[in-house]
Amino acid sequence: MQVCLQYLNDTNMLFVGGLIVAISVEQWNLHKRIALRVLLILGVKPALLMLGFMIVTAFLSMWISNTATTAMMVPIVQAVLEQMDNTEYDVTMMEQATGQTNTVIELQEKNVSDPTSVQVISNGQVPDDPRSSEEKKMKKRICKGMTLCVCYAASIGGTATLTGTGPNMVLKGQMNQLYPNNNDVVNFASWFGFAFPNMILMLVLAWLWLQCSFMGLNFKKSWGCGTERTAKEKAAYNVLKAEMKKLGPISYAEFNVLIMFVLLVLLWFSRHPGFVKGWANRLFPDGEKYITDSAPAVFIALLLFILPATKPKFIGWNSSLSDPEQTEEDIKKPFLPAPLLDWNVVQRKMPWSIVLLLGGGFALADASANSGLSAWLGHQMTPLGSIPPWAIATVLSLIIAVFTECTSNVATATLFLPVFSSMAASVKIHPLYVMLPGTLSASFAFMLPVATPPNAIVFSYGHIRVLDMVRSGIVMNIIGVFCVTLAINTWGRPMFDLDTFPTWANSTTNQ
Repeated sequence: MQVCLQYLNDTNMLFVGGLIVAISVEQWNLHKRIALRVLLILGVKPALLMLGFMIVTAFLSMWISNTATTAMMVPIVQAVLEQMDNTEYDVTMMEQATGQTNTVIELQEKNVSDPTSVQVISNGQVPDDPRSSEEKKMKKRICKGMTLCVCYAASIGGTATLTGTGPNMVLKGQMNQLYPNNNDVVNFASWFGFAFPNMILMLVLAWLWLQCSFMGLNFKKSWGCGTERTAKEKAAYNVLKAEMKKLGPISYAEFNVLIMFVLLVLLWFSRHPGFVKGWANRLFPDGEKYITDSAPAVFIALLLFILPATKPKFIGWNSSLSDPEQTEEDIKKPFLPAPLLDWNVVQRKMPWSIVLLLGGGFALADASANSGLSAWLGHQMTPLGSIPPWAIATVLSLIIAVFTECTSNVATATLFLPVFSSMAASVKIHPLYVMLPGTLSASFAFMLPVATPPNAIVFSYGHIRVLDMVRSGIVMNIIGVFCVTLAINTWGRPMFDLDTFPTWANSTTNQ
């Protein structure tokens, strides 16, 4: 009975509710519309295009699963790159046809001034090898950079919201499990306030790093300050435009899903904002005790099964009788329009394995607390008390960032967070001071294709070798740990009051 309770606890319901809303966004292709709209606004200069892909991917993976975001974005990236490639080929062919004589004359002039420059072959052909091979290499590098940025942005974006990725949910569940009286210290709004600035910082640094390593920091070329749009950029723009046209105007179902999605986010933020009374308290006495973030998630998820996907038609009796054709057509149609979501779709797309993995993790944490294993582990770690807390947090972040490359993110968080909590209790530092960096670091799986599904998806397209991912990923891990250490020691301190050892954390040591 106690074990079964862990599989359907509050955190798991929040996760399921959030996933159902994400599935509806996917089902109606709303995420694709958002992605294309942003890319068209940002422009198609190589640096801005990469930034565009990263911003869109990170934003979407805050709300829908990282895997689904990557699976949708990589084909768009692929189409844009292919089109740019084809156009460049067409342009060079045209240039070769029209500008053959010009190049010969120019080269002859050059030869007079600098005999060692380029040789003109007797039949007037220009040897084109070195430049084209250089261009091919550059093209390959741009391809690598553009596809890698998607899986990195998906992992970074997932950290910004509580429902964005598994490890965040593990932290929420473990906090409720290990510290029942924690006053709901980790909720949707507080997590967002802490992790969103961290995500933006990481995204900017990741973009700069990928720019440097794959495209070189040629600002004039990448940013195109004051330069004309090249044929390649026009081609990329046309691909995005064509994709947008395929989607057609926004449908009634998409509009409904968008409203539900915005409503859910508003309900999450306004439930218990901290600085004013939230709606949970205003509507129900002692509301915040039993109305948690999972209530709005499940409420909106239920609405998605009820609201219609097409505009309901209210036809009067007279109009239908006067038009026999219309009545026949209407008789064939079902009386009630189909809902935005049906269970078959949810059942197919819901990652049940992660829901079970979360439940198993909570049961394990509960067992280790009740059996005294947590207390024993914490006791073994008391020598760490002599090390300054920021150093402990940084070292633990590094350990988890390395560990998560080989195991699933959720499993890493499930394994380490209870140990960190007991360690914090024995060293008398705020539990969140080590648990927050640990949770975020569990998402920093940047180095190997097997580390996380988005990496595997990007790898499967065949542009990237394992070595490319490892090389970029090492620096990405360092960027990640640096940003998390910065966040926890600056704005994280006042937000969660990390300098004090809270009274609610004391209870676990007496268990």
